[in-house]
Amino acid sequence: MAENPKISPLGDRGILIKFDEKVGEDLLHKLLFYKEIIQNAESKQKLEVTNTYDSLLISYVFTIEDVYGEVSRLEQLISGANITKKTNYKTFSIPVCYDPEFGLDLEHISEENNLSLKQIIELHTAPEYLIYFTGFLPGFLYLGGLDEKLKISRKNTPRKSVEKGAVGIGENQTGIYPKSSPGGWQIIGRSPVELFDKNKAIPSPFSAGDKIKFFSVSKDEFYEIEEDMKSGNYSLKFEKHEG
Repeated sequence: MAENPKISPLGDRGILIKFDEKVGEDLLHKLLFYKEIIQNAESKQKLEVTNTYDSLLISYVFTIEDVYGEVSRLEQLISGANITKKTNYKTFSIPVCYDPEFGLDLEHISEENNLSLKQIIELHTAPEYLIYFTGFLPGFLYLGGLDEKLKISRKNTPRKSVEKGAVGIGENQTGIYPKSSPGGWQIIGRSPVELFDKNKAIPSPFSAGDKIKFFSVSKDEFYEIEEDMKSGNYSLKFEKHEG
């Protein structure tokens, strides 16, 4: 049986809840469960609860008056909670063009990992990737489930600019750049879909616990989808799972 997490102050406006358990889908469900009960219990306070791979960060708008009293209350809240595994999630289908024009580091990955370009694409599109959390950039998804054969180190010198929609690999993770930015991941393709739109009521359709399935498209299909996205004629395809 897993031990209770370590709960400790982080400055005068934060509390960190750290779990000493193996990172994976089971721990993520536990994190999301505790995140929800904390948000519900603290509904009258102004705060934000953020999850990472193995922890929850509670950020308070105002200085915590009695930080150790707050820690004690959270300990009681967590120890008294009966965890139920929430299995409602969505699996999104995301198109990616792996043409060498977009896959700037395909040749490098091919040489380093002794894989053909075809094998790289097959290995990258095979899994269902679990969304652990978002961060780094608004709409950037941290995904778990990359095949070990594709694991590769980040670039020694990051690029000054990575194109919006670029799909990359960094160590044992893969992800999509939601906007143009500096970046050090190895780029294997590009997606034409919009991951984050600050002008929408819900800027991003993705949540921690959802899953992503990539599928390969040609360059012509890429540009068609890109145009449909701009004109509002393309909707992300997803499958709901409830249990």
